[in-house]
Amino acid sequence: MCIRDSHYTTPGESIEIRDDQTIYSLLTDRLARTGADTVIAAKKIDPGRWQNVTTGEFHERVVSAAKGLIALGIAKGDAVTIFSSTRLEWGILDFALAAVGAVSVPIYDTDSAPQAQRIMNDSAVKLAFADNRERFDRLDSVKDHCPALKQILMLEGNALGALEGLGVAVSDEELNERVATVRADDLATIVYTSGSTGNPKGAELTHKNFVSITITASQALHEVVLDDHPRLLLFLPLAHCFARFIQYASIASDDGVVGYLPDTKSLLPDLRSFEPTYLLGVPRVFEKVYNAASHKAGAGWKGRLFVKAAEAARVWSRKEQAGEQHTFAEIAERAKYETLVYRTVRGALGPKIKYVACGGAPLSLDLAHFYNGIGLPMIQGYGMTETAAPFAATRVTDNVIGTVGQPAPGSSIRISDEGELQVKGPNVFRGYHNLPEKTAEAFTADGWLRTGDLASIDDEGRITITGRIKDIIITAGGKNVSPIPLEEEIAKCPIVEHCVVVGDQRPFIGALVTLDPESLALWLPAHGLSTETPVDRLATNAAVREEIQQYVDKANATVSRAESVRKFAVLDTQFTQENKCLTPSLKVVRPAVNRVFADVIDNEIYNGKR
Repeated sequence: MCIRDSHYTTPGESIEIRDDQTIYSLLTDRLARTGADTVIAAKKIDPGRWQNVTTGEFHERVVSAAKGLIALGIAKGDAVTIFSSTRLEWGILDFALAAVGAVSVPIYDTDSAPQAQRIMNDSAVKLAFADNRERFDRLDSVKDHCPALKQILMLEGNALGALEGLGVAVSDEELNERVATVRADDLATIVYTSGSTGNPKGAELTHKNFVSITITASQALHEVVLDDHPRLLLFLPLAHCFARFIQYASIASDDGVVGYLPDTKSLLPDLRSFEPTYLLGVPRVFEKVYNAASHKAGAGWKGRLFVKAAEAARVWSRKEQAGEQHTFAEIAERAKYETLVYRTVRGALGPKIKYVACGGAPLSLDLAHFYNGIGLPMIQGYGMTETAAPFAATRVTDNVIGTVGQPAPGSSIRISDEGELQVKGPNVFRGYHNLPEKTAEAFTADGWLRTGDLASIDDEGRITITGRIKDIIITAGGKNVSPIPLEEEIAKCPIVEHCVVVGDQRPFIGALVTLDPESLALWLPAHGLSTETPVDRLATNAAVREEIQQYVDKANATVSRAESVRKFAVLDTQFTQENKCLTPSLKVVRPAVNRVFADVIDNEIYNGKR
């Protein structure tokens, strides 16, 4: 049943956040509970080698950096940028800035110099940290156009060592006095949204926003985050709230260890050597693991075995979800596939992996059932920058696939008359920086945050996202079409990387498709084609189009004729951050795709007809 015209609040005690609870206190509270000798973090030093960092060492480095910030003249409320990939120093700086009451302004490591300039000027950044020479130079090239920016320090140029040296002049008493001035309702960070629908906006998040969601979400997902020596390999960008939150959750737990991984060039070997118990990723990461396993099996008997095992895993998961009993034959078959297939696929994510969590974009049901069916529960999360990342998540004991679970305890949701999901809770942001009109637009008259997502809620408060209000396509015939289910189905094609459905104010629905280079490298030889074939030739190749057409047909089978994809164009290029078609968190920017590929849409799909 879908609940409308009412709201749902997740049962459980709403966590009362004390005035002196801050992001920094998440670390000091752990230190007080567990002592200085427990391992809290790890840093990759060589292939297959990790250096452990104890809670005491991590805290000492945070204190040194915090004192250095005071010595540099960083006052409470001053904005400081971190422009870096995910690494240990990012985490140390993050906590040091929180300790002294500075406002961190992260910038995605992929952002251009003009993007960085815009963000730093909007938030009046005084000090910036870049991780390497290339990103340092990017900031340095716009320094003269940033009037508030006084200094840029480079992490690989021993910036933390320099802070430590400066901080010697600052006493423990002076630091403690500063720490005591920072309160839960103070501004902690301004995170610029990735701007999938326009210019990025700076979301103002307080210490309370992050502390409340860290504590409540950790309790709701205690099996993943708190229990049995949890280990997290973190490679998502820390500029994104999703990664920030999970870093805080790991550091706030009693014995969680976070491994900081600056890049994913050698992700699979790194997973094996670090041995995470849980992993956070976007759908694309889990699609790639599945495709790699499928391709590795090949086209012979091993390939046929993989296809059968994958289908059996999905059937097993669907029966489990429906509360149906498994037959003896299914149980025997599963034992066989466990030995031959499932163990290997799970092992690709490290020998200790127990849970995977996915967020940032919709995950196909087939993929979720596959992972669940091989014994690797896929926790689905939902949230926004404006809610300090997660607002809802499926639970380990209530992992209903197809939903994004319930809100954190004490948080509330409702569906508007238009079908929009609206939310309320202690992790909801206070507004957009310097944009009072946009802030007013983001909230209803009675104080609920408008998410912009279409959704339904069942009796247990589980949310099902059905689309985005702004994504709805209205054809020339007046048919309202939600593009996401079609896109998800077509993107299941092994050689497809992205699919974007088009057709607003057009006579029929079409689609743009990009090819996945990694999958193509394995697919082409199996179909008698050279891996050297240029992409523009592949875009028109009959075998390639036939392969994609099969998945277009499957997508069309789920909708009416008026909603079906009549024509598709295969692009000879990919969606990237450079052409503005992907956000830094790898979400497709629909308006940009429509703009960049307007000629293809007009000429290839609609033959110049409106």
